[in-house]
Amino acid sequence: MTQQPPIDDVSIGGDSIRLGQFLKFAGLFDSGGDVKEAVIDGYVTVNGEVDRRRGRQLQLGDIVGVDDRRVRVCA
Repeated sequence: MTQQPPIDDVSIGGDSIRLGQFLKFAGLFDSGGDVKEAVIDGYVTVNGEVDRRRGRQLQLGDIVGVDDRRVRVCA
């Protein structure tokens, strides 16, 4: 049985944020180009499922995963 990586909380200061914006804001990627490529290639998960929509609206409590990092959207 593999252990899940810890979840870091990232406060967005509002109720929602787009996936592409959140990935940069949380420090998971340095540039919008890197975000675009990773999302299109299926390296990003939202609540445990691959999501290829950079424009997806994330809500409070959603968990975004990239590689071995998981980050929760918080107010």
